[in-house]
Amino acid sequence: MTSTIRGKAGNIRKKWHVIDATDKSLGRVASEVASMILGKHKPTYEPHLDDGDFVIVINAANVRMTGRKAEQNRYYRHSGYPGNLRERTWGEQMKRRPEFVIENAVYGMLPKGSLGHRLRRHLKVYAGSEHPHQSQLNDKQEEPVYVAKKPKRLAPLAPMEVPMEVPRLTRAQKIAASLEEDAITRGESTERYANFDEKSEEPEVPDSSREDDKASPDLNNAL
Repeated sequence: MTSTIRGKAGNIRKKWHVIDATDKSLGRVASEVASMILGKHKPTYEPHLDDGDFVIVINAANVRMTGRKAEQNRYYRHSGYPGNLRERTWGEQMKRRPEFVIENAVYGMLPKGSLGHRLRRHLKVYAGSEHPHQSQLNDKQEEPVYVAKKPKRLAPLAPMEVPMEVPRLTRAQKIAASLEEDAITRGESTERYANFDEKSEEPEVPDSSREDDKASPDLNNAL
């Protein structure tokens, strides 16, 4: 059983092509350029990927039109204000900026949206025969492989702080705390409430009778 091999963004390689538009029909040049930019000349063509090549069009000023199209074609632009519609004929546009003629024809054959805007940057049009991309043509005719950016890893979540359970006070501790608060408000000492507890024993009271017995012999001798 055969399986279909689908192209991936990480396996894309781009080349550079030069097309001379001298004495060629505008539509033929535009369709050839658009096919190369889209990558339809490759066996790995995918309509949703940027799998095409870079195309350099030179001698754009020497492109021609068939029939009466040079007189009938119009290029319109509008500033957005009422009554500001401007138009130019094909001949007027070729005198002002011949690169726009080929760019406009190719852009109409590319997909619209984010992919189309990205593909537009692969077209380089020049009115003459000179262009500044000779270094790209001499360097193996290939661009480095496009490496898809990995999504950023999310920072690990901080450990959840579990609130500490406040120990429940006994009845005796509650009474001691209330007495201590009352003493603080009155300005008294709080030492006598520090170790107050249900299990605490009462302080021993000295027996006055024993002290009297100890002191009695001394008194008798004195007498």
